Amino acid sequence: MKLTILGCYAATPRTLTNPTSQVLEIKNRLFLIDCGEGTQVQLRKNKIKFSKINHIFISHLHGDHFFGLIGTISTFALLGRTTDLHIYGPKGVKEIITLQLKLSNSWTTYELFFHELESKESEVIFEDNRVIVTTIPLKHRVYTNGFLFQEKPGERKLNVEAVQQYDIHTAYYQKIKNGGDITLDDGTVIENEKLSFDPIPPLSYAFCSDTVYHEVILPIIKDVDVLYHEATFLESEAALAQKTLHSTAKEAATIALKANAKHLVLGHYSTRYDGIERFKEEAETIFPNVLSGDDGVSFEF
Repeated sequence: MKLTILGCYAATPRTLTNPTSQVLEIKNRLFLIDCGEGTQVQLRKNKIKFSKINHIFISHLHGDHFFGLIGTISTFALLGRTTDLHIYGPKGVKEIITLQLKLSNSWTTYELFFHELESKESEVIFEDNRVIVTTIPLKHRVYTNGFLFQEKPGERKLNVEAVQQYDIHTAYYQKIKNGGDITLDDGTVIENEKLSFDPIPPLSYAFCSDTVYHEVILPIIKDVDVLYHEATFLESEAALAQKTLHSTAKEAATIALKANAKHLVLGHYSTRYDGIERFKEEAETIFPNVLSGDDGVSFEF
């Protein structure tokens, strides 16, 4: 699982900082999460192929999380894209994008599908044979969702020595990989555990931006491998975080601790601060495995 941060700063873009956008590569799937202004430029800088992005997830309709969407969609068309593109986001995202396409007479060369979200309860919004994506209802100034990406368990690994020992025909190998027991010609049942090894444990990633400290999400993200949680402010501005429905680095770490997450990635920093080192330092007073998200940084898990 690879996470590439394209932008992770709050509010307006600056010369050296970009608003929220990131790419998650999981089970050979590439998902674009949020699409702040300048996202397509960041995709190029990080050498991410546009053609591999078929699903875009928008957390909420504040500009620093989706103002880059119309530009990205339009560039895909200019490049001659023919593959379907799916957009998942709050109700209203379809109206915003289609109005811009209509008034600029810039309809796409490919099918554009909108999956508009309204539920305040967690729900599955994408699923295929490798990955499942579930919403994480957040608490912000407008309707907002985070997203939980989970790998589906893979096949069991064949124990070659064992199947040869029992002289099991290759025709049964797939059944073994699928977890099935094998019955020999003499009626002896060989349990699957003796013929195969456990698959690599599936990984999970939770994206949570923007939100006030919100313990309601804990059951949804329990035991997540990687949690990206906004940390707009330091604890010295906790009152401002509460007022604007954002979180502090300490609060992000507390969520990670209570969720039993394995790793915490910080982001959505307010540009009022000089540098981001203090966010990590503050979070580490609560939670040990903290990573500082920053523009152009990638993490592999």
